Amino acid sequence: MVSFEPIGLEKRSGDFLMIKLTRLDGEPFVLNAELIRYVEKRPDTFITLTSGDRIVVAETMDDVIERAVQYQQHKHFMPPPVRMTASSDASIPNASA
Repeated sequence: MVSFEPIGLEKRSGDFLMIKLTRLDGEPFVLNAELIRYVEKRPDTFITLTSGDRIVVAETMDDVIERAVQYQQHKHFMPPPVRMTASSDASIPNASA
């Protein structure tokens, strides 16, 4: 089975919760992609948050958009795996019977 780990997404406890970005001074940070209102290129990349705050990042506008889209795709299309327990195994009929 191939493991899928989207580039630029920060992983916590098996879930991808935020996107990883870099400030202009080279300092990495993670941003909750749900807070992005819009992204501008002027020529630096500005991210305006739903709160009205603005962040300038080293990544290109296309990189930020790609990471935000990957975050949304991962959130909506990759549900966490179902964990089987001993009690739930008993309710599965034996295929060989």
